[in-house]
Amino acid sequence: MEYRRMGRTGLKVSPLCMGSMNFGWTAGEDVAYEVFSAAADAGINFIDTADVYSRWADDNPGGVAEEYIGNWLQKQTRSKFVIATKARGQMGDGPNDVGLSRAHILDAVEDSLRRLKTDYIDLYQVHAPDEDTPLEETMCVLNDLVRSGKVRYIGASNFEAWRLCKSLWISDVNNWARFDCLQPHYSLVVRAGYERELMRLCKEEGVGVIPWSPLAGGFLTGKYRRDQALPEGSRAHDSPRLQAYFTDKNFDVIDKLEEIANAQNKTIAQVALAWQLSNDTVTSPIIGANNVDQLNDNLGCLEVKLSDADVEALNELTAWE
Repeated sequence: MEYRRMGRTGLKVSPLCMGSMNFGWTAGEDVAYEVFSAAADAGINFIDTADVYSRWADDNPGGVAEEYIGNWLQKQTRSKFVIATKARGQMGDGPNDVGLSRAHILDAVEDSLRRLKTDYIDLYQVHAPDEDTPLEETMCVLNDLVRSGKVRYIGASNFEAWRLCKSLWISDVNNWARFDCLQPHYSLVVRAGYERELMRLCKEEGVGVIPWSPLAGGFLTGKYRRDQALPEGSRAHDSPRLQAYFTDKNFDVIDKLEEIANAQNKTIAQVALAWQLSNDTVTSPIIGANNVDQLNDNLGCLEVKLSDADVEALNELTAWE
């Protein structure tokens, strides 16, 4: 497996990042161990999580995915893995149990370190903006965490271009640690939010990019088809976001992905991931898997060779105005 630099840093990560949002929600701890181990055997060294995973499942208090990763790491060589987690979400009932204030981040990082059973976090990300906290306060405490050694690199998730740019400027003028990674929502059917301004900014500033939901919640696997009933037990039954992808234009994309996949004896999901990896600003898309078979299918994207014509055809089908 060929590893990639995270932005302008010297940190090397695999071209796919193992996500964990589903663990503790649609997959249990034993499955998590199987998937993490299979990913590691395949050469994946990059695992992404967040303190809120899976707070919404069965009314649990959050931190479940971090605990699974921490338990699994006890039987691994810690230094071989790049562990990324995030903070910002509601983790308690108090007014300071949420957000990007110094108070919450200092509590959140200690809780994440405890659950992950490690004394440092490779990549610590802010999960989303916090309008109640000045960016200077957030960037200052993140710099303190890097200087203390508890955090090695920092990143942002779901930031707009102006907010990311301002954050980088704050770090530059204060000689603080800067965001070396962005985690945007990006896929073949969700392009504009990243490509309109963030893509150029990340390229110019040397910010690594690790998109979330690169398969659009499973839509870009071909699981859902035009004019067909939803598969029994699929999460699309209860997901307005996923159902919003069910348009004629997007089903045309599925048809084209299938055409390209059949020509190479690959799967629709593999081609969709290969399209994203063809973008030189993308470092490592975050994949999710409820079992090892799904993981192995995703890994197959690394063997897909898209022609310029293939990429152009997909870009034209999903062009934004």
